[in-house]
Parts: sequence; structure tokens; C-alpha cells
Amino acid sequence: MKGYHIAVVGATGAVGQEILRVLEQRNFPVASLRPISSARSAGKSVRFRDEPVSVQQLKEHSFEKIDVAFFSAGGEISRKYVPIACQAYAIVIDNSSVFRMDEHVPLVIPEINADDARRHRGLIANPNCTTAITLMALFPLHRAFGVRRIFAASYQAVSGSGTRAIDELTEQTKSAQLATASPSVGGQDRQLTAEVYPHPIAFNLLPHVDSFLETGYTKEEMKMQNEARKIMHLPQFCASVTCVRVPVYRAHSIAVSAEFERTVSVERAREILAKAPGLELVDEPQNNRYPMPLSVSGKDNCQVGRVRLDCAFENGLSFWVSGDQLLKGAALNAVQIAELL
Repeated sequence: MKGYHIAVVGATGAVGQEILRVLEQRNFPVASLRPISSARSAGKSVRFRDEPVSVQQLKEHSFEKIDVAFFSAGGEISRKYVPIACQAYAIVIDNSSVFRMDEHVPLVIPEINADDARRHRGLIANPNCTTAITLMALFPLHRAFGVRRIFAASYQAVSGSGTRAIDELTEQTKSAQLATASPSVGGQDRQLTAEVYPHPIAFNLLPHVDSFLETGYTKEEMKMQNEARKIMHLPQFCASVTCVRVPVYRAHSIAVSAEFERTVSVERAREILAKAPGLELVDEPQNNRYPMPLSVSGKDNCQVGRVRLDCAFENGLSFWVSGDQLLKGAALNAVQIAELL
């Protein structure tokens, strides 16, 4: 098999490190690796196949002789450097939201719309992590029953905001253990310093992921509807979502109530979900078995459970899905896209 010259932009970040690990774990044919980061991290080294590889500073000539470039360094970096990488004839797989809704850029989850990737013009977008995890369970049901709309609430881990958010949760948890003020009068809140988020995240929930729009929804919440429409080729699909940041280190979960065009049954839904690629059915609530962040952290597959008829819809199913957003929501999905090529 031919080896490919690979660049990873944002190699020292949470997702970048996972991309390196997934490339190695899946034995992707890497002829050479070029880890790239900001000036602050340049000169450090990352490990790949038990060897240290020096991290290079991101520059305009960073993509010479590169076959595939993974971008995971934020929207500003992607907006500036993705066109440069494409001009250097690298195929770019971008984790940011910058190009996802561009009609000329495929937005791909390989288990769902792999054919879209083959129509790329040098750039393929990786979907939002919450969207990807949700669709891993929703799309197989859509193929059987025809989804019309969903109502959903996400429970999103802090690692979705990067390593600074992970560190902040750790420090706030330590500080809270030392605090003596009563939480009932807001004393605990004043004891905790928040920098990454507008409020402390330890022992707290924030119904606020990404910036707010004039509609009252956040950008993150609208990604579910807009990206799902593009991935599923379903322009009439509707999603009303509330995204919540929770004090969990890793793995997102989503509670979904879905309305379908055709009559549904729990038995048929479970059969479908049990056979879906990249998904495990964990649905024995009577035995306390259901998907949890702890169960899926570090694992490739998402898990779905709590499958039941929705009592508010005539043709409705409710379910709960969990997945590692650093993997299926980011690094794993990106490497799977590269494998399609």
C-alpha cells in the first residue's frame, strides 16, 4: 500500500493528539508525518510509532509535498491556511466549522454519506461533534422510518473546549473541595474562578455552548439542524436543540425525541440500532445498563440505549446516545474520511 505524507495542524492540542493516536492505531499508511502547531508549541515533540517527531511552526510553506492535511486548530487558522494547503495540492480534512456549510465542500460521516467524500475538490469538512454522535443513532432509524424532526438536549464534556477547559474543571473541583461557603447562598460560585466559560463548570451545568444568535438558539444548537440536513440529504429536517456543558471530562451524550413519517416499533428500532456500523446497543435499563460517558470514553463506537416509544409523538421514538467527541466527534471521523480517499 502506498504511504502518504501527512500533516496535522494543531498536533499538540486535544484533537490533534487523538488524530496521531488514531493514525497509529488504525495503521494508516503514513510515509512521513509533519506535526504543525503555533509558534508557542514549535520545537516540542510528539510521539508517533514510538518515535519523537519534532513539531514545526505553522507557516505558508508548511504544506509542500503533503498528501493529506488534518486541520484541528480552530476556525481562524483554518480560514487562513486551508486555502494555502489546497493550493499546495494537499487534500484537507478540516475539523472547524468554517467550511461545513459551503455547498462545494462535502460534510462527511463515513457510515452515512461516504460517497459525498469522493466528490471533494481538495477539501472535506468534519461535522460538529454533537451532530456526528447524534446521527450515528438517528440515521439508521431514518433509513427505516423516515425522520421528520427531533427535539434534543446535549450533555457536552469540557474536553470539547480543549485542554484549558479540562484544566479549569480540575482546578475548580480542587478549589470547591476547599471551599467552606454554603452553595445554597451562592458562596461556592464565588469561590471558583472561571476563565474558559462565563461561569464555573465544576458542580454546575451551563445551558450555553457557543455564542447566542438573535433567535435565542446558540450556533452549536443550530449546527445540529443545518449539518444534519446536509449529511442526510434531507433539506426539510428540523431540530430544536438545547446544548448544555456539563462537568464531565470526556464524551458527549444526547437525549433525543424523534418524530418519523412511518409507524415505528421499539423492537424494530432495536434491531436496526444493533446492526448499525460504529454503534453499540446498550439498552437494559432494568439491569442498569445504558450508555454513559465513562462507558464510551476512549472507544471508537458510540452507544445508544433508553430506546422507547415517545409519548408526545404519534410516530415517535426517544433514545439516549453517548460517544467520545474527541474520537467519533473529531479525530476518528477525520481519519476514517482519509481512509475513504
